[in-house]
Amino acid sequence: MSRALRVVLALTTALLAGCSAERATVTDDARPGCVTEFDPAADYFPDKSTLSEATNFRLEYHRSYQVLTVNRPYLGGKPVSYVLVRCGAPAPELTGELAHAQQVSVPVHSLYSGSTTHLAMITELGRADVVTGVASPPAVADPQIRSRIDAGAIVGYAPGGQVNIETVLHAGPDVLVTQGMDDPGYPKLREAGIPVVADAEWLEPTPLGRAEWIKVFAALTGTERQAEQTYRTIRDGYHALSARAGAAKSVDVLVGTMYSGNWSMPTGTSYAGRLVADAGGTYPWLSDTGAQNRQLNFESVYARAGHAPLWLVTEDWKALSDAVSQDSRYGELAAIRSGQVWSGTKAVDENGRNTYWERGTARPDLLLGDLVAILHPELVPGHDFAFYRQVPR
Repeated sequence: MSRALRVVLALTTALLAGCSAERATVTDDARPGCVTEFDPAADYFPDKSTLSEATNFRLEYHRSYQVLTVNRPYLGGKPVSYVLVRCGAPAPELTGELAHAQQVSVPVHSLYSGSTTHLAMITELGRADVVTGVASPPAVADPQIRSRIDAGAIVGYAPGGQVNIETVLHAGPDVLVTQGMDDPGYPKLREAGIPVVADAEWLEPTPLGRAEWIKVFAALTGTERQAEQTYRTIRDGYHALSARAGAAKSVDVLVGTMYSGNWSMPTGTSYAGRLVADAGGTYPWLSDTGAQNRQLNFESVYARAGHAPLWLVTEDWKALSDAVSQDSRYGELAAIRSGQVWSGTKAVDENGRNTYWERGTARPDLLLGDLVAILHPELVPGHDFAFYRQVPR
């Protein structure tokens, strides 16, 4: 660590330690949604989230604070809990492991986001205004967040994927939400008093489980009621589509493409596999369990699934000839010959940014709707595609 950074950390830690009481009474009380006259008997979280699909986090409510526990903050990580205290209320006196847990004053008004998958969830809650930092601005596709980036209201803080500690310390956001992996900068930020909360929705095995992480952002932004309504609409729409597709005859599908000499084929335990199954599709590896992907060669894929009439990809091919140019063996696939190749790139903007990777996580009902329309067009006549487009001949 550089001498300058050590000085910044030391000064920031001392300032936070010396001014915490003043911040709680002055800054917090002045923020909308904060407690002005604390009543220890009052329930400051009247709108409480309940979980139905997500398995990697849980929420526990107390009068003036809630406890957010992320079971696996990243691969190999141990459970970690955060104490979310209603701003203006006194810090709770806790024992055991919670005595050392990070405390976050909520609702937050300045949030740094480590992953673009957070952004659609936040905009679904109508709180794009709380985002003041993103890891990599050029990677962001969400229109609301992009407009704030272009206006200078959002800065980048992790160029090249590594957190710039000095940038974050200088800005002093209310919370930094991680990208689902650990970073050597996070302990330094915590030491300096910047709350760092782990987001790991990508470890959820189901599309609805991932989407339910909207309730984590609701807990941080105080929008639990909105999150409950939004998620119920998503969940009910998803289940209704899945039920209709499940009553139809399954359609053979080919999924994925070659990369670095391997075809990464999702199994039935993967996010992608679950979407295909819920859309009424099937392929030979859908019954596999264990690892979420199988690394296969072209010959084994062609032997078992080359006959599939539909092919789902995320390559931004402008024409089928682009696919064959990429790998001449693709020309042997039945879907190439029939012209039934569908790409999740309808929402790519002029700079190559694709909202499929952002909004698709937050809105699996829309993603499933596209897949049902591809596999069973008779079930959703006139469907307006959100993410997928047919690759022209």
